[in-house]
Amino acid sequence: MIDPAYAGGVHDPDPAHRKQTVSFVRRSGRMSEGQERAWAELSPHYLLDVPREISTTSVARDALIDPVAVWGRSAPLIVEIGSGQGHAVVHAASTRPEIDFLAVEVFKAGLARTMKDADAAGARNLRLVEANAPEVLAHLLPAASVDEIWVFFPDPWHKKRHTKRRLIAPEFAALAARALTPGGLLRLATDWEDYALQMVEVMDAAPGFRRAFEGEWAPRYEGRVMTAFERKGLAVGRDIRDLVYERV
Repeated sequence: MIDPAYAGGVHDPDPAHRKQTVSFVRRSGRMSEGQERAWAELSPHYLLDVPREISTTSVARDALIDPVAVWGRSAPLIVEIGSGQGHAVVHAASTRPEIDFLAVEVFKAGLARTMKDADAAGARNLRLVEANAPEVLAHLLPAASVDEIWVFFPDPWHKKRHTKRRLIAPEFAALAARALTPGGLLRLATDWEDYALQMVEVMDAAPGFRRAFEGEWAPRYEGRVMTAFERKGLAVGRDIRDLVYERV
């Protein structure tokens, strides 16, 4: 089922009939007993309760949060978009307690796993939101409030007829520019060459950004833990390509 929320930050005049597709497909499936328990017990601390518009992953336009109130302190904020099972963001949050983290994901089972692992690792500086990422950047986060945005291995939508669903597009770049502080970083990684080339094309042309690397690709980001997903890409012979852009 395709979620009816928009993908590119462009609003339909009638919010009940949005025309923009999203960069994900909601997959049905029940959570395990452990995931259900983690959701019930841990979501009061970890999960942001946001007002919705049309769907369970939409974000109302008046849903703006105060990061200081949410995390209980003033600290740098890093947002990971498409956090999956949470391996990267839990590792980062547990090893960098001085930084606040927000994981954005649409799959409930992945969020439950993330909360469970975060609790075990003592990562109390992490929060999660079940939402469409562009709406998080447009409505939930204050302007110039984010120090880094991470998009690691987004769905490549590798079939030509599906590439319009790719997240990294000019509309997304504009929303990232809105959320990032001056000097903030947008970090990208993919194991699909044609998507990497698209990312470069989009971000090199994006107003308010400049390359924060030299040469064709950025070095692998040392702050990204090696996950099973990345190992799988390497195992089948795909090169991992990193990019990093600075908000100017």
